[in-house]
Amino acid sequence: MNYDLTQGSIIKKLLKFSFPIMAGNILQQLYNVVDTLVVGRFLGKNALAAVGSSYTLMVFVTSVILGLCMGSSAFFSIQFGRHDYDKLEKGIYISFLMIGIVTITLNILVYTGIYWIFVFLHVPDEVVPFMKEYLLWIFAGIVATFLYNFVANFMRALGNSLIPLWFLGVSAVLNIFLDLFFIRVLMWGVGGAAAATVISQYVAGTGILVYCMKKYPEVRIKRENRHWNQEIFKELTRLSSLTCLQQSVMNFGILMVQGLVNRFGSVVMAAFAAAVKIDSFAYSPVQDFGNAFSTYVAQNYGARKFGRIRKGMGNAVICTLIFCFVISALVAGFAKPLMSLFLDADSAEAVAVGAGYLRIEGSFYFGIGLLFLFYGYFRAASKPGISLILTVISLGMRVFLAYFLSGIEEIGVTGIWMSVPIGWILADVAGLWFYQKNIKKDF
Repeated sequence: MNYDLTQGSIIKKLLKFSFPIMAGNILQQLYNVVDTLVVGRFLGKNALAAVGSSYTLMVFVTSVILGLCMGSSAFFSIQFGRHDYDKLEKGIYISFLMIGIVTITLNILVYTGIYWIFVFLHVPDEVVPFMKEYLLWIFAGIVATFLYNFVANFMRALGNSLIPLWFLGVSAVLNIFLDLFFIRVLMWGVGGAAAATVISQYVAGTGILVYCMKKYPEVRIKRENRHWNQEIFKELTRLSSLTCLQQSVMNFGILMVQGLVNRFGSVVMAAFAAAVKIDSFAYSPVQDFGNAFSTYVAQNYGARKFGRIRKGMGNAVICTLIFCFVISALVAGFAKPLMSLFLDADSAEAVAVGAGYLRIEGSFYFGIGLLFLFYGYFRAASKPGISLILTVISLGMRVFLAYFLSGIEEIGVTGIWMSVPIGWILADVAGLWFYQKNIKKDF
C-alpha cells in the first residue's frame, strides 16, 4: 500500500507509515544481534569481540551505500509529490547505476585493505584470527545490502513501508536458523555466523528486487528514460553526496571510538560489542521514525504544503519524546539483565562494564531521537548540508571527549560512554537554531 502523506491526519498517517519501517529495522538489527548473541554464548569473548568490531566496521562501509540510497529516496519522494513520473524514472535509472558502481568499488577496497583495517582499529592479536574469518565472509554481503536498501528506499519514498518489512522478516528468521545450524551443528565458528548473515541478506535483496520489478511499473524504465541526464545527476548528487557524507562522518566517528575501545582489551571490547547492539536496538525505532518523517516532509515539500510540514514537526517531536522516555527507563533500569543475555556467567566483568555503558547512554535517548528528526527534516527540505553540520557537531564532540576523558585515570573507559550524550545534546541545540532560522526564511 502506498501512502500519500500530503493529505489526511498527520499523526495517524505518520505512525501507520513509520511502524513497518521500525519493525523492518528491528528485523535488520537482528542479523547482527543474533550473531552477537549466539557467538557470545557459544564461542567466547574473543569471538564476540571480533564480531563487535566487525559490526562497527561494516556499519561504516555500508553507511556510504545507505547514505546514497537515502539521498536518492528524497529525490524520489519529491518527484512523487509533484507527480513527475518521467523524472522519477530517469532518477531511478541514474541513481541505480551511480550507487551500484560505488558499491562494487567499496567491495574491492575492503577486501584488498583487510590487513590495514586490523592495524587502524588496534585489534588485539588474540582477536585478529576471529575477525579475519568473520570479515572475509561478511564483506561478500555488501552487494546484497545495496540491492535491499535501494529498492526498500524507493518503495518507502512512494509511501510503501510494509513490503520491505515482509522480506526482512523472512530473511531474519532464516538468519536465526542458519546461525544455529552453522555454529552448533556444522561447527563453522564465527565464519558460520557471517555466512548465515550474508545468505539471509541476499534472500532479502534479490527477493525485494524481483517483487518490485513485477509490481512497480516505475522500475521497468521506458527506453526513452534510460539515458544519462546531467541535470538529474547533479540533483541526485546534491541530495545523495551530502547525505552519504553525513552517514559516513557519523559512522567514521563511531569507528574511531571502536579503535579507542579496542585499546582497553578484549573484556571491554566484548562489553562494548554487546552493549552497542542493545543500544542500537533500543533507539532504532526513533531513527526509523525520523526516516519516515523525512519522507513525509519530502512529499509535502514537493507538493509545497509548508504549513503541513510545520504542523508535522510538532507532532513528530511529541511522539519521539514519549517513546524515548519510556525506552530510556527500560534500558537504564534493566541494564545488567540485558547484558547477561549476551554474555555467560564467566563474563561478570564484561557484564558490569556494559551495564555502565547502558545506564549512561540509555538515560539520554531523547537526545538522539530529536537529532534523527532534524536529520530527516533537513535532508527532505533539500538542505542535507545542515544534517552534515549536525553530524560533525555530534560526532566531533563525541570523538574529542572520548579520547580526552578516557585519558583521565579517574574516569577511564567511562569517559567514552559520557561523551556520547553530550554530543547528541549539543547537536540538538544547533539543530533547533537552524530549524527556527530556516522555517521562518523558507516557509
